[in-house]
Amino acid sequence: MNAVKKYIAEFIGTFVLVFVACGTAAAIGCDEPANYLAVAIVFGLVIVAMAYSIGNVSGCHINPAVSLAMLISGKMTAADFIGYIIAQFAGAIVGAAAMIPFLGSDCGFGANALFEGSIGKSFAIEAILTFIFVLAILGVTSKVENSSVAGLVIGLSLTLVHILGIHFTGTSVNPARSFGPALFSGSLGTVWVFILAPLVGGAVAALCYKFLDAKKD
Repeated sequence: MNAVKKYIAEFIGTFVLVFVACGTAAAIGCDEPANYLAVAIVFGLVIVAMAYSIGNVSGCHINPAVSLAMLISGKMTAADFIGYIIAQFAGAIVGAAAMIPFLGSDCGFGANALFEGSIGKSFAIEAILTFIFVLAILGVTSKVENSSVAGLVIGLSLTLVHILGIHFTGTSVNPARSFGPALFSGSLGTVWVFILAPLVGGAVAALCYKFLDAKKD
């Protein structure tokens, strides 16, 4: 039952992320500087809200790249990893579908897009931004005494990478967040970039942090 509760929490968290944050991007766009910054802030605020509401249940990963990093770091089991991934993708799909009654089926859903049509550039920026984001998560969650501020730090870190990344790809750093909107926006052809690149960035961050945090003999 505890495992089921964790999966439900991850479903809810990812649903909120896509519906609210991607929904904001779809509703107001990012063409104006104020809107650009607002979208970045909303992504961060969602993480803060979810971290302090479901964080004590599931850890509030709501991102397969984060879950992969936790698996590599030995902080979750393979069974939980699979359960989290399913819940996250399901939450993202439902979150994107929930936009339709409010924004219509041609709203764009806040879907990601290749930068200058380049797979290489898009993959690189997504991997780098995910590395930065996940490294921050691993660092702030490594000490129990940081628990009271971890949600705020993680939320601000997501805002940070969005402020740069929106210009290039709309910022994914989250395979589930990308898949849900892509499913309804007709951009499934390139969504693999926004699934694979964050997973690579998250895995490298986990390996890097394990090296940096290794205890000296």
